[in-house]
Amino acid sequence: MELGGLHHVTAITAQAVNNVTFYTQVLGLRLVKKSVNQDDTSAYHLFYADAIGSPGTDLTFFDWPHVAQNRPGAGSIAEIALRVPDQAALEYWAERLSQLGVTHQGIVVEGGQEMLRFNDPEGQALALVNDHGAPESGTPWIDSPVPGENFIRGLHAVKLMVTELEPTARVLTEVLGFRLVREYPSPEYKGKPVFVYEVGRGGSGAEVHLEAGSHLPFARQGRGGVHHVAFRTPSEAEQRQWQQQINEVGLRVTPIIDRFYFKSIYFREPGGILYEIATDGPGFTVDEDTENLGKRLALPPFLETKRDQIEAQLKPLAT
Repeated sequence: MELGGLHHVTAITAQAVNNVTFYTQVLGLRLVKKSVNQDDTSAYHLFYADAIGSPGTDLTFFDWPHVAQNRPGAGSIAEIALRVPDQAALEYWAERLSQLGVTHQGIVVEGGQEMLRFNDPEGQALALVNDHGAPESGTPWIDSPVPGENFIRGLHAVKLMVTELEPTARVLTEVLGFRLVREYPSPEYKGKPVFVYEVGRGGSGAEVHLEAGSHLPFARQGRGGVHHVAFRTPSEAEQRQWQQQINEVGLRVTPIIDRFYFKSIYFREPGGILYEIATDGPGFTVDEDTENLGKRLALPPFLETKRDQIEAQLKPLAT
């Protein structure tokens, strides 16, 4: 039993219309599913990914218009790193972002990886990382404004911030099967280390970066921040094994929840960060064909009878 890396990362927006514009027209990702938060149907749940919504390429957003601004710090996922195929793609992105008025920090080398840092319009911390042609990458979307050779290939890593290192590290290594592979100096807090853990095949798409210590301010989750990170499991059978393993170490884990596009379990690790373990299937084409992904409001069957009520609460999106 082994996790397959990152499945998706879910963040928070207060401006769904602008969010769609930025992630599809600036970053060139495909809106593969326009749905609602199944626990709060007044809110959109927007899924951006590669051409077919492959697991490991999904960056998703809950739309909560009245939520406060995010404040990064201990107890949060402080950065989402996305992967591009090579140095030439990073150079393309540095020029593209500059031309589109998106402030960035230029290409830097951090922890042995070339990357380009920037923020979305609501402050969400993002980075593009050269994955050096690593395997299991996403399928470029042919209608993207970004050429296929520079298309964002999926998730690379997430950066976690917590107050105490050991409890979070133990859950990663002893419960979830991650392994510590290296460390590098924190770019924000000089002299403090960031520890890199990987799972499964390791490398791009299977990394968690962890910074810990009392020097970190306390986080406040809100718009421009991350809600949770999900890890991949291939089947519901293995998901049940993970559920049992997490429960046995004394962490409170949810029942298996059928999200229609995948099944999920959730738990909070000791540092306060919400983890999800999600199945790879059945995927986003279960209710829409590949050509029409993301064009209409998609609702799981148990919400379909409430479609008129749900649509009346939502601000229309041009997609």
